[in-house]
Amino acid sequence: MTSQELQQYLLREFPQENARCEWKEMKNLKNLFAGDEKNDVISYVAAIANMEGGHLVIGVQDKTLEIVGTDLSKFNLNAQSAVWKLLEHCTNLSSEGLSIDEYTTEDSHKTVWIIHIPKHLPRRPVYAHKKAWQRVEDSLVEMTPERLAAILEEPVFEAKDWSAEIVPNAVLTDLDELAVAKARVMFKKVHASKIPAEEIDAWTVEELLSNSGIMIDGKLTRAAIILLGKPVSVFKLRPAVVEVTWTLRDERQEVVDYEHFTAPFILTVDQILSKIRNLTMRELPGGTLFPETMKQYDDYTIREALHNAIAHQDYTLQQRINFVENPGYLYYANGGSFIPGTLQNVLTTKGPQRYFRNECLCRAMVNFNMIDTVSRGIKKMFNEQWKRHFPMPDYEIDALNKEVGVKIYGNTINEKYTELLKENNTLTLEDCILLDAVQKRHRISEKDVVALLNRGLLEGDTSEYNISLDIAKKTRQLPYYTHNRGLDKAKLQHMILQYLQNAGSVGAKRDAIFDYLRDVLPRNKTPEQQERMVGNILAEMKEAEIVIVKGRIWYVK
Repeated sequence: MTSQELQQYLLREFPQENARCEWKEMKNLKNLFAGDEKNDVISYVAAIANMEGGHLVIGVQDKTLEIVGTDLSKFNLNAQSAVWKLLEHCTNLSSEGLSIDEYTTEDSHKTVWIIHIPKHLPRRPVYAHKKAWQRVEDSLVEMTPERLAAILEEPVFEAKDWSAEIVPNAVLTDLDELAVAKARVMFKKVHASKIPAEEIDAWTVEELLSNSGIMIDGKLTRAAIILLGKPVSVFKLRPAVVEVTWTLRDERQEVVDYEHFTAPFILTVDQILSKIRNLTMRELPGGTLFPETMKQYDDYTIREALHNAIAHQDYTLQQRINFVENPGYLYYANGGSFIPGTLQNVLTTKGPQRYFRNECLCRAMVNFNMIDTVSRGIKKMFNEQWKRHFPMPDYEIDALNKEVGVKIYGNTINEKYTELLKENNTLTLEDCILLDAVQKRHRISEKDVVALLNRGLLEGDTSEYNISLDIAKKTRQLPYYTHNRGLDKAKLQHMILQYLQNAGSVGAKRDAIFDYLRDVLPRNKTPEQQERMVGNILAEMKEAEIVIVKGRIWYVK
């Protein structure tokens, strides 16, 4: 659309500034996204979230909504990755409903962003720069004690739990008898220290389901059907889709086989996992033996990832859970936002998760020993991969399309990186995650790069870095390391001197010297940088009176 059409659209959809809507020019988004507190994007997002939620329109003139555009040329985030950045900088910001619309005018080529901001979660004020913000008339201010108290006193269970809703006309005969029997066995295992097994065995089915939280006042919940229901009973949950699709793909990503699975998930999870070709690994590529033989995938990790997808699926989206087996890795995807906001929140938070999308379903899965009691499952998955010296899981959190994906690796990406995990016992889980990201060529923050450089785990600078020499020695990556780093200056000077001595009175042009050195120059530099490097070395040798130059020809002095 044109500038005028976009302006008219904005005037129609966002007609006035108030507690729910803010207009900002912010012509240079790089400096104003997460810059000065109270004046940057994250402060306004926090303030709007701390009221009723709303919209932040960027790239328009205040008062008139004239399109001025915001400069994204130096801002290395797109609309999708900016959502991640907001979740990273705004503590407690919900990913549910958080999105960014981008418009670029056809005539003036100016870009406008509209950030759609969800209301804060109950009792969870949103912080930016470690401060809670709010709007007071036209001003952005730190949150008043009165507003903070109002948020902290909000009822936690304001939203309905879809999984706890009663299923009309559902009766006990809708449940699978084997599923109920397994639920009883698992319940006894989980509560062995509190409730005698004989007492649980004496319960009626109704008592078992009630104590598990999936029968309320004698009526079955949706969670009961998902976990224990017969396959035909899931039709009573329509339009929700209760289904996991397993797909097998080959190296070319062609579908080789597939199968659909439905309730009762307490039983069918085992059927799904049995489809995996979990090979026994006795030797890594290159002849490096494992201390013991082991399976390609850790049983806990692959089960936990699938149980998490079932527990946290947003069933109102009417989507199936996808479980894809690829050569070398497994991929799980479920619909819904990532409730903790970011993976970092999960890995750093101590204690159990406070909020669940499907509280009733999650509590039942805890009672049936399907998911972790204190929500440490994801962190344990990372630790298991670390212990196995395998790459860390990759989480793909798509807030815009409401999908969470996780990739579990069943082989090594880089054999020498695996050696690092085996030999270096000073690394923390955070170190492993960051170094794993470097191995995968994923981007990490400049702050993390600097920290790893300072500790000697990386070498280079913040824009161009590799595994350090010390780590390279430990991981036997010296050939790879040397090719990237190139020979040191003294060796290059020696090669130049030898080349010019062989040239004798004929001498050599700089281009010829560069061609001679090309294979031993750093591969992580561009040809222009390599040429400049050779020129600098020649200049230093000339200043040291080792070589001379006549016109464009270089000679030994």
